[in-house]
Amino acid sequence: MIAFVRGSFIGKSPSRVIVDVNGVGYDLQISLNTYEAISQKENGLLHTYLHITENAQTLFGFAELNEKEIFQHLISISGVGASTARMMLSGMKPPEIAKYIVSGSVNDLIRIKGIGKKTAEMLVVGLRDKLAGFLTDNNTIIHTLKPLELDAINALIALGISKPMAEKAVNKVMQSNTDIAVQDIIKQALKNL
Repeated sequence: MIAFVRGSFIGKSPSRVIVDVNGVGYDLQISLNTYEAISQKENGLLHTYLHITENAQTLFGFAELNEKEIFQHLISISGVGASTARMMLSGMKPPEIAKYIVSGSVNDLIRIKGIGKKTAEMLVVGLRDKLAGFLTDNNTIIHTLKPLELDAINALIALGISKPMAEKAVNKVMQSNTDIAVQDIIKQALKNL
């Protein structure tokens, strides 16, 4: 998997950017939030998510790691595809989306193009608990997984465990252990399943 790309921004538009990484051009789909963050830059680093379907392989780019995490949570909900998630992140800032989901503000979510009432309700039910840890009192995103946690979650997913179960098991392990090796996180998480 491609975790990030760092290079020169060759071509930019509000929906995509081409990043030259040592002579290889990566075409990344981006949100308006990411475009605003990179519009005045000539080069930089973008966190990436490779979305694979039957018909295409699409690389999405994010200026901030927590925008990528919100994106991944959004596409985990049935009825919310990668294009819809990108549209959501273009229509609202990540803290706004998290705030509306956590507070159950369906009416605010349906203001986003492509999100109907049923999908908004599914987002609230499916993500309310997961996104609660992303917000501070002033509704800014604070939650970012540590690299060890991410590695452990990805390893559990590779073993066939669903992402929500893997995240829950790893979070449980990390609450009681702060200084632990990734292999020990995985072993303890497997015991907690």
